[in-house]
Order: sequence, then structure tokens, then C-alpha cells
Amino acid sequence: MNIHILTIFPELFECVKQSGIIKISEERNAARLYIHNLRDFTEDRHRTIDDTPYGGGAGMVMLAKPVLTGISQIESHFGNTYKVLLTPQGETFNQRIAHFLSKKEQLLFIPAHYEGMDERVVSAVDMELSVGDFILSGGEVAALLVIDAVVRLLPNVLGNRESLYEESFESQLLEYPQYTRPRSINNEDVPDILLSGHHENIRKWRLKESIKRTLVKRPDLILKHRFTDEEKVLLKDVLEEINKTAKEILK
Repeated sequence: MNIHILTIFPELFECVKQSGIIKISEERNAARLYIHNLRDFTEDRHRTIDDTPYGGGAGMVMLAKPVLTGISQIESHFGNTYKVLLTPQGETFNQRIAHFLSKKEQLLFIPAHYEGMDERVVSAVDMELSVGDFILSGGEVAALLVIDAVVRLLPNVLGNRESLYEESFESQLLEYPQYTRPRSINNEDVPDILLSGHHENIRKWRLKESIKRTLVKRPDLILKHRFTDEEKVLLKDVLEEINKTAKEILK
């Protein structure tokens, strides 16, 4: 996969190429990150990339021309890309979209800035994407978040592929509690079942804990999950435990 960034802050992305999952993906020839400075596609000596909005109003708007020129030149050299505009107006990013993007051969991320992007850029992209209902100073951080989530799904990037399918959001269930050495810290002990060596009992305990954790912390995800017969039985057990605890509290 080729991943392109069309940005006014290329130095932000140069750093991530030197470490972490993006470095690993390049070393294993799973993905290559190309950083394109948006100012290289401007036409004036000041390398202007924004201007005041027509109709008045506060702030500045990113110019369409440099972005459209950048898209055209990148694609003339590398071929067609799937173009993603990072903007608060976009669809909220999630694991389903991460899987969708991981299937593309070439991605082009375009971070928005200031008061937004000239609307004529919107018609030139394939997807508008937001990472949540909060305000960032620019779309670069959002692009990094999306790239990280996508790259780790590519073949040969992670050492243990099984870990992908046990993580939160892959099945709409949060991941079960994890423990490591030492066995006891501040009078909190590792659950005995994890030390039993009984793999089937451990699997069922982890599944039940995933259901319990999701129900308590993210009930919205529970409604999206397709329960197996086994999971329905475990969910019933979890609800009975919660009801028992609630009755004890209300005594």
C-alpha cells in the first residue's frame, strides 16, 4: 500500500516514519508513506495556501487550487488514489472504516485547517472523515490516528495476527482484562483461573469478562454485537451477577 499525505506540516509526518508501526510497515514492505508539502503546489512567491472567505466571516479558508493541483500531480505520478479529507464534517472513523481503507492500494489523506476547506475540494475527494466530536488545531493529528489504525491491519505488519481479532472493537466487544507479573500488587491478585492452565475455562472467562466490561462501559456497543448462543448464556450470567450486586447495594 502507498499512503500519501498532502499537508502544510510535512515535518509532523517525518517523525513518525522513524518509529512505531509505520516504520515497521515500511521495513516489511507492507506500506510506504509519501509526504507531500501542500505549499509546493502553490503558484505565488509567498506559497499561499489560504485566504479570507467570500461573504465575510472570521478566520481563513484553505484554497482549493493548491489542493486540486497537488491531487492531480500526485496521481499523475503514482496513479489513482482513494482520497480522504480529514474534516469535522466527515463520517466518524471506526474499525469498520479502518478495514475498508486497509483494502485500498493507494490512499491520499488531506488534512483540513483553519475554518475549513474550499467546498470545491470536497467534490474531488472520495471520503470525508472525522475522528470525533472535538476540535483539533488541524487534521494532521487526525490523519496520523487513521493511518495508524489502517496500517496495523495490513498483512505482515503485526507479529501476531491473532491479536488483531482479540482487540476491542473488532467484534463490538471490549477486550477482556489483562494481567502479567507479579501475581499480587497492593493486595490485588491475578484471578486464579488465569493461573489454572485450563485453556477452555480461561477462554470462557475472558469472553464473559469482555461481555461484562462492554455492558458496563460501552452499552452502545452491546446493541451492535451479534451474540452467539454461547455468548447469550454468558450475558445472562453477567446480568444475574449485576442484579445480585444491585440488590445487595439497595438493601
